[in-house]
Amino acid sequence: MPDKMKLFTMIGDYPNTKALRSGAIKSDLVEYQFDDVKVPNTAFKPLVRDAKYDCSEVAINTFLQAKYYNKPYILLPATIVGRGQIHNLLYNSERGELKPTDLHGKRVGVRAYTQTTGMWVRGMLAELYGMDVEKVRWVTFEDGHIAEYKDPPFVERAPAGKQLMQMLIDGELDAAIITDRSDPRLKQVVPDSEEVSRKWAETHGGVPINHMLVMRDSIVKSRPDVVREVYRMVLASRRAMDSSKDGKLDPLRFGIENVRKSLELAIDFSLVQKFIARRLTVDELFDDTTRALAG
Repeated sequence: MPDKMKLFTMIGDYPNTKALRSGAIKSDLVEYQFDDVKVPNTAFKPLVRDAKYDCSEVAINTFLQAKYYNKPYILLPATIVGRGQIHNLLYNSERGELKPTDLHGKRVGVRAYTQTTGMWVRGMLAELYGMDVEKVRWVTFEDGHIAEYKDPPFVERAPAGKQLMQMLIDGELDAAIITDRSDPRLKQVVPDSEEVSRKWAETHGGVPINHMLVMRDSIVKSRPDVVREVYRMVLASRRAMDSSKDGKLDPLRFGIENVRKSLELAIDFSLVQKFIARRLTVDELFDDTTRALAG
């Protein structure tokens, strides 16, 4: 039996990846060497700047930029993280109510302008509430993952030493895209976000995709058998997780046709928000091998 192919891999520890990471899903072809990364998004910068991994999850907006800037990775139709996003837009209720139609002229904080959560939130605000991304002042705290990318002129960097949460509490920001809801003063700008997210998923091809799987292009081209085995194992791990969601409400969809509409939306949003300067097609994100992988 030939030696297994070793893949230096960055896939986070989630319920849907537990069976894969634990070794419960066996293979005669592939051996994973998992990088010990506690917070997966901290590994996306070395992924796209240094081509660090053979196989990795990556935020979809980061991948769209990576594709635009010709980074050496190919997408697999495997969702690792998917979730509703609009509930992450918060404001300080002590400073008065803020509605989703009130955002023009306001200052909205976000960790990085290119963050995928922010991309989905802005896209949904534009479609559902008429927000023009260029009429909001986006305040950021760090660079995006792609070295070549520069933020557009309607984005500014917070002063050195400032913290997003504290600026929101102090009124230096009108709202923020943030997952920390520990402060009781923070309220959702879209109060019925759960219903909004459900309707969005049902009418826009599914729950928004956050992270998907990529592999190094040289491996995909030279070892399609390895690519198919990786996909088989990741899908088996996902199926080993208990889940009551299916169809468009399944946040972890596999297979190109099950993710196509979400990817089309992500491309549209990425273009409008000036992350990429050319409209990519869904099919060019994949190659012949990964395009054929079934859900």
